[in-house]
Amino acid sequence: MPRSVNAVASKARRKRILKAAKGYYGKRKNVLTVAKNVVEKGLTYSYVGRKLKKREYRALWIARINAAVREEGLTYSEFIHKLNQKQVGLDRKVLADLAMNEPESFKKLVASVK
Repeated sequence: MPRSVNAVASKARRKRILKAAKGYYGKRKNVLTVAKNVVEKGLTYSYVGRKLKKREYRALWIARINAAVREEGLTYSEFIHKLNQKQVGLDRKVLADLAMNEPESFKKLVASVK
């Protein structure tokens, strides 16, 4: 009985990994064992990066809101507390956008919760 190897599947597997490693430097782009390790690590970094992106944006929004609110004589934590007391359902993304792009309406919002 002849030896059976699924060359189609193994070639496809190699091709998929090397395609993902396209553009890498040196052996990382064309040696399968090196490329496999680098691609796997890259996928790990991309997963972690998606989580970090959320944290970084939230921190940016908070910094922008804090800067805008301090001009009105409040701190960030006081402002958020008063928003929650008044049951204003705006998230930090929207508040930061208001503070950056529509400062007049943001000032009105701050005045309404003071």
